[in-house]
Amino acid sequence: MFSKKIFLTCAVLLCVACSPKFDWREVRGTEAPYSILMPGKPASFSKEMQLAGITLKMTMTATEAGGVNFAVGSAKLGDPGQAGIVIEAMKTGMIHNIQGQVTSTNTAGNDSIEVHGKLQNGTPVLMVGRFLIRGNWVYQVVAIGTEKALTREVIDTYMTSLKTN
Repeated sequence: MFSKKIFLTCAVLLCVACSPKFDWREVRGTEAPYSILMPGKPASFSKEMQLAGITLKMTMTATEAGGVNFAVGSAKLGDPGQAGIVIEAMKTGMIHNIQGQVTSTNTAGNDSIEVHGKLQNGTPVLMVGRFLIRGNWVYQVVAIGTEKALTREVIDTYMTSLKTN
């Protein structure tokens, strides 16, 4: 009887140890031409909005896992010449949403930022984002969570998995 309890306890511990916190899967844009790895089944929605005075339809695909929120925003512009203005408005809006300060910028492609800020409830968070222009498409790829939850491994897996088609 005692060995059965030990066996069952070990089996449960083994199952818990094997269950991944981040169940990465490939997700494709519903309208925009991209694919990315996201941890869990995301939800998508679209809404018309204004960025820098430009009206556009923004589609967001997002999920949460392990205390981290993951989101991809995409919009198709009628005039690709407006992409730089829209990207800057996206960055500014995201930073403002977490009352953040940019702590680092990727100088190679200048499309990545890390921002320390806080949520409306005062919880300190780290936001890592990529903001890209591909033709007349603009993308924002964002992960937000506590520094403990948003590890370098999670950031690298998520951010480097984006493929625009």
